[in-house]
Amino acid sequence: MLGDQRLSTGGDHAAEGAYSGCGGSVAAEERDAVCDSDGVPFHVFGIRHLSPAGAFHLRRFLEEIRPTAILVEGPSDANGYIRQLTQRGVVPPVALLAYTEKLPVRTLLYPFADYSPEYEAFRWGNRNGAEVAFMDLPSDVSLALYGKRREPVEGGAPDGVETGELVTEQEDPDEQRENRRRMIRSQHDLYAAIAELSGEPDYEAYWERHYEHTSKVGAYREAIRAFSLQLRQLTEDEERELAPGEAAYNELREAYMRRRIQEVLRAGHAPEKLVIVTGAHHASALRPDLPALTDEQVKRLPRAGTKLTLMPYSYYKLSTHSGYGAGNQAPAYYELFWQCLQQGDPGRLPAVYLSRIAGYLRGSGTHRSTASVIEGVRLAEALASLHGGSRPTWRDLRDAAAVVFGYGELSVIAEALARADVGTAIGSLPEGVSQTPIQDDLKRELKRLKLDKYRSAVAASLELDLRENRRVKSEEAAYLDLNRSVLLHRLELLGISFAKKARLSQDSATWAEQWTLRWTPEAEIETVESTLKGETVELAAAFVLHERLQECADIAEAARIIRSACDCGLPSLMEQARSVLQRLAVDAGDYGQIAATAYDLSVIIGYGTIRRTDTDSLVPLLQQLFLRGALLLQDAAACNDEAAKGIAQAMQLLHTVAQEHYAVVDEGLWLTKLRELASRDDRNAKLSGLAFGILMERGEVSEASCGTEVSRRLSPGIPADLGAGWFEGLAMRNRYALLSRAFLWKQLDAYIASLEGEAFRRSLVFLRRAFGAFEPREKADLAELMGELWGLGGQAAGEVLQQPLSEKEKETLDELNDFDFGDL
Repeated sequence: MLGDQRLSTGGDHAAEGAYSGCGGSVAAEERDAVCDSDGVPFHVFGIRHLSPAGAFHLRRFLEEIRPTAILVEGPSDANGYIRQLTQRGVVPPVALLAYTEKLPVRTLLYPFADYSPEYEAFRWGNRNGAEVAFMDLPSDVSLALYGKRREPVEGGAPDGVETGELVTEQEDPDEQRENRRRMIRSQHDLYAAIAELSGEPDYEAYWERHYEHTSKVGAYREAIRAFSLQLRQLTEDEERELAPGEAAYNELREAYMRRRIQEVLRAGHAPEKLVIVTGAHHASALRPDLPALTDEQVKRLPRAGTKLTLMPYSYYKLSTHSGYGAGNQAPAYYELFWQCLQQGDPGRLPAVYLSRIAGYLRGSGTHRSTASVIEGVRLAEALASLHGGSRPTWRDLRDAAAVVFGYGELSVIAEALARADVGTAIGSLPEGVSQTPIQDDLKRELKRLKLDKYRSAVAASLELDLRENRRVKSEEAAYLDLNRSVLLHRLELLGISFAKKARLSQDSATWAEQWTLRWTPEAEIETVESTLKGETVELAAAFVLHERLQECADIAEAARIIRSACDCGLPSLMEQARSVLQRLAVDAGDYGQIAATAYDLSVIIGYGTIRRTDTDSLVPLLQQLFLRGALLLQDAAACNDEAAKGIAQAMQLLHTVAQEHYAVVDEGLWLTKLRELASRDDRNAKLSGLAFGILMERGEVSEASCGTEVSRRLSPGIPADLGAGWFEGLAMRNRYALLSRAFLWKQLDAYIASLEGEAFRRSLVFLRRAFGAFEPREKADLAELMGELWGLGGQAAGEVLQQPLSEKEKETLDELNDFDFGDL
């Protein structure tokens, strides 16, 4: 089904004359009938997979024929799901999903809208007691062949399949890709030529005007059968040449479908009471004079262990905007079309569609009158008459809407058009309809935690307060947000895209979380794929963490696993990860990993009580890692400027741990080591400056001592890169504390004034990095401070210093091109 979008097309004229075959001709009303080997006709109804007119005319055809059996293109091992698809409570769009039982997971999707002809066949068959079944290759064969289309078929293809192999092994992969692109371009050009010859702006407009608007009994299936046959004849040779694997795969499918037709006839159904519903591309290939797969050939087909499930789908995924080739551009519009057809009044469609757009515009604050709707309908009808059509197409209606609602500007109504054309509808399945265990578990969890209302294609923000709500009576209600957080963290861990955690600012409370929730068919597929990891969301999340723990080789990853286990409410995994971390910590020597691990543990300990998690066993590990980080500080600081970036981040993390857990870790030792680093000249200047900045921020340095150190570091005798690098490290801490110390800026001013030539240029490389990290407000305050120091008036100097550079100043800076100054 998914592979037929290129050829499931139609034409603009019904075939004329009788269909000859079976030793004679068939009457005009039976032209779509194909004859079996005994000369008795069975009926093939070619369709486009998302065609409201196809569904409408198929229903009329079934009412006329009253078949006892209906075969539909689709995986023949999914027959048990047909009745479930149409039972009470199912709201299309929905999809049948096949997936492999082993990793990596491969999937096949068979989506159905309310107006899919296949879905209408299911409904009619169930209402009228007809046997309805799928007839395509079973999903285990299709998924196995999906991975084997570049390998020869054992024993060759069945007799009558001309390509013989799925592809040739000798074909170069780059050549395959280029051939595939050539074929796609050729088909695109063919469709463009059809649209141009018919006078339409694109192929979709051509299709709708000549097929969807067909009202004559039998004209729809006649036209599609005739044109699809001609289109196949035009393209199949090229497909065999450029994409032999795809061509062979399609022929294999058709041979299997012919086998299924024979099986149904042998089961006792009269041929004239059998209706075949298939993509129009295959309709002409289901003749009984072509060979069907034999028992021996079926046994030789490759198979992969697969499972099947049902899942809700969405109109966006049904649309071509999502990349679905067999979709259409406007599934919501075609749903309106389907509703008007069912009501017997397709002429109402223009008014309903344009009224809906006007309603969306009004809802967003853009008023459009009823008179505009009336004028839009008249304009669309005029556009249709220019193309020789009796009713406007979707393209005519969009053009009219752009004129009367957008006054010629499509951007004005773009959002309203998207809602009217594609929509945000997501299907639903009631409880009891076959799904995987993890799908059922997730549905129960979403309902229990009152998150099922977020199963929408429109993204919604959810703010959580993890603290206990003491204003409610039950424990479940008191910790509702905490339990929600646990579930959302588990889904995020599993890679289920329903939940994405938003980043919060640094000063956000530890008990607050913000999530963005949006349900998509991808999220449903990801949920199904997770069933290989566990039958519930909790078990699957535990499996993922366990697998990560088995491969864990460093303390930073172990700490991240502990944190994930805490977030996901998995205390047993948390304890296992703690044991692994304790073992790895014995040999840990990477300073960055030590600091990051200590910080992660501090965060877990800090909010462990909020998450109702026992974190006491993590405290000794935190103390051990913090002690090692403090003792290794001097050695780690003996590095070059490139490595100093990572060490500086590690120092910041360890100082945060010292501040937040001063009662647990040895804060005194940490401050002692910072003083030692700040005073040393044989360590990286930037890191010494950072250590001094931390001490100054903590009030551990007197003004006199500060002045002495600044004078020592920023004296003319110190190389410019060392002095400016030291100041860069100093500026990494609290900038407002720096701005409040005027003596520091006096010293820096004197230092820069003392530099000449090359030394001045070298200092700029480091100073511009330091000041480049300042916020605009901080730069303004600094400019005013320097104005006061120079006796020019703070505000006036600040305004002058922040003015754009003159051409002469730019020329001066251009002379310094030997260095990378970035945005000075």
